[in-house]
Amino acid sequence: MGVVDAAAEARATGIAPPLVLAGDLARPVRLTLADLRAGWSQHRAEVLFDCATSGPRRHLFEGPLLREVVLDAGPGFDVRRRKDRSRFLLVVGGGDGHHAVLSWAEIDADFGDAPVLLATRMDGRPLDTDGSQLVVPSDRCGARYVSAVRRVWAGSCPTEPEAESVKPAKPA
Repeated sequence: MGVVDAAAEARATGIAPPLVLAGDLARPVRLTLADLRAGWSQHRAEVLFDCATSGPRRHLFEGPLLREVVLDAGPGFDVRRRKDRSRFLLVVGGGDGHHAVLSWAEIDADFGDAPVLLATRMDGRPLDTDGSQLVVPSDRCGARYVSAVRRVWAGSCPTEPEAESVKPAKPA
């Protein structure tokens, strides 16, 4: 289903399409906003970020921590090994085609411990029609606030570049 089709379906049914959690996971899953509300502890984040198009924005978001949702899906790293966890990345894609990338270390309790949310409510309003929103409370800029989250991909950062994709440097 394309971006336009998903938005039209959400308006018609009043329910956003499920979020797909995929990648290097033991248990990839599709999650509705109802799943996100029922399956994990709900956290609150009061945020103020500077939006390039409309200036400062203040909101109260509620939802589960991204790390808890991904941990339940069984990420492909050894949770006991910090260096194994530090190579993991998360790519969050929204219904409008916007994407943001986070490192696992940003949200891991042993590293950055950022309380990044998959918000299911904004300013007390359920996001049932809109879909979940990625909330990065520590960001001063709203660029990583992804609306209508449709996909979260989790996987490790490649350790070696592919030989065929590396081009020789041009002489100075």
